Amino acid sequence: MTQEPLSLYIPMGVKPETEWFPGFGRRQLLQAALGSALTLAVALLIWLFKGSIPFIIVTFLSGVAASVMITTKDRHNLSVLDQLRFMVAFKKSQKHYAYRAWPEWEE
Repeated sequence: MTQEPLSLYIPMGVKPETEWFPGFGRRQLLQAALGSALTLAVALLIWLFKGSIPFIIVTFLSGVAASVMITTKDRHNLSVLDQLRFMVAFKKSQKHYAYRAWPEWEE
């Protein structure tokens, strides 16, 4: 009796958490809620200075929509917020060496 070699099955596209719509789960909801709360604070500050109700409603709704779009992950499992975090971490990790050029040929 010969034994067949075992094949390894690696599933693709399995998400570790449940999602309400593609790329938006519980963690993204919390991040979007935080962004919406900050947008509400900005809208209230604008209302104090401007006093225009339609303007603050549009500001708040635009901020909520932007918060959801920024936190939603794409097919590569990255969101705009994740990419911004990676860029900031990369910028902080780079070394900066001050270079002072000496005159090579003095005149």
